[in-house]
Amino acid sequence: MSESSDLSLSSPAFADGDPIPERCGYRNENVNPPLAIDGTPPETESFVLIVDDPDAMESSGKVWEHWVVWNVPVSTGTIPEDWDSSSTEAREGSNDYGEIGYGGPDPPDQEHTYRFGLYALDTTLAVDSGARKNEVNRGMHGHVLAHAQLEGTYVP
Repeated sequence: MSESSDLSLSSPAFADGDPIPERCGYRNENVNPPLAIDGTPPETESFVLIVDDPDAMESSGKVWEHWVVWNVPVSTGTIPEDWDSSSTEAREGSNDYGEIGYGGPDPPDQEHTYRFGLYALDTTLAVDSGARKNEVNRGMHGHVLAHAQLEGTYVP
């Protein structure tokens, strides 16, 4: 992985560390927040986006997976709210709600912090739609050029 990467991930809907809009919650509109990608390394062939909740470890015994997307085209500068990946080569995996695609925040107990991890890869992944995060992670091994992270909070 690049030590000095300019890759960044941001959102016009919330600043890093701030609350994620209520409409993005699983029990509300369940739409992904808009995201902006900047500083893509020139060797990038595709992106992977993984959204998870490490605070779920206490209540569910694991890091909860909310959204796993791979083969996001390198030309992608923005991911709009309520993004429909079917218009691109991107593939979406299964989340911990047992669904394919985005599953918004739904903390069972208290405020949780959600990580939006963006990975720039030097390849595309031969992973079928519906795969889990661990399968995508195996495919990414040795191909990550840069990583960026955005965090947001959500209160039940």
